[in-house]
Amino acid sequence: MSKPLLQMALDATDLDTALAAIEHVADKLDVIEIGTILAFAHGVDCIKILRKKYPNHTLVCDMKITDASAILARLAMEAGANWVTVSAAAHIETIRSAKRVTDEFNGEVQIELYGHWTMEDAKAWIEMGITQAIYHRSRDAELAGISWTQQDLNKMQELSNLGIELSITGGIVPDELHLFKNLSVKSFIAGRALADSHGCEVAESFHNEIGKHW
Repeated sequence: MSKPLLQMALDATDLDTALAAIEHVADKLDVIEIGTILAFAHGVDCIKILRKKYPNHTLVCDMKITDASAILARLAMEAGANWVTVSAAAHIETIRSAKRVTDEFNGEVQIELYGHWTMEDAKAWIEMGITQAIYHRSRDAELAGISWTQQDLNKMQELSNLGIELSITGGIVPDELHLFKNLSVKSFIAGRALADSHGCEVAESFHNEIGKHW
């Protein structure tokens, strides 16, 4: 099992704010995420700017695609993205179209596990060659201080058993990483925790915990 990556989500509405947030911690990151808000605010130009500034990082554009996937995925990939996100709620042919485009660029599709989806859906994604998904703790649960439930962990384990690599997000902190040590984890996604003045220390803590459990 490969070691999980550390990913930072950039969800500012202002590109200068996003660039400032990442600058002090970029060398400790593996993946940089152009968050949905940033992507909508600045379009694919923000991908081009981040690709030029960080040529060796994996870039993911969190478009949460639900339709027109061939066009949207191509825009992101031509701008320099490595991965794009597609909603689990999208039609299977929408997902398939995104996969065809990302294949042209040696990129990947990540399925955003929002809304209703089933393990049968996950098997269909696997059959078309998609091996990544993003698992969220709900924002309401996060704000209420509710930790990851056994139901969450059971679902993630089932996805891992199918061959899905998970990017895990939802106010995650280094002390929680041990909960996921038996899963196939592609990345741990943090945003606010890495953006503040203690971001480098938090990133180091993530890497220490990753090294301890993988």
